[in-house]
Amino acid sequence: QVQLVESGGGLVQAGGSLRLSCAASGSFFGFNFMGWYRQAPGKQRQLVARITSSGTTNYADSAKGRFTISRDNAKNTVYLQMNTLKPEDTAVYYCYVNNWTRDYWGQGTQVTVSS
Repeated sequence: QVQLVESGGGLVQAGGSLRLSCAASGSFFGFNFMGWYRQAPGKQRQLVARITSSGTTNYADSAKGRFTISRDNAKNTVYLQMNTLKPEDTAVYYCYVNNWTRDYWGQGTQVTVSS
């Protein structure tokens, strides 16, 4: 079983920055994918960014050039550095990991960007 604990969400003004962290604990041998999704009110959950075990990254178009995903395999932690935040980035951000068998999800952390 894998537990994910997210941190770093909050309220920020447009143009500001936040850094999300997600630490994994439990029984596992490592992760294939680690990443972040977000869900805004009334919308479907959407991929923001993900990173493979070898460091290959994928970003949603809305995140390219502003967000950077990284991972520390020794700490089993994935990060999302979010810069130049916009009001439309407001959402609950969910961490997820895949251990080559299944996906695990965090509880979500709220990010609110005020205009």
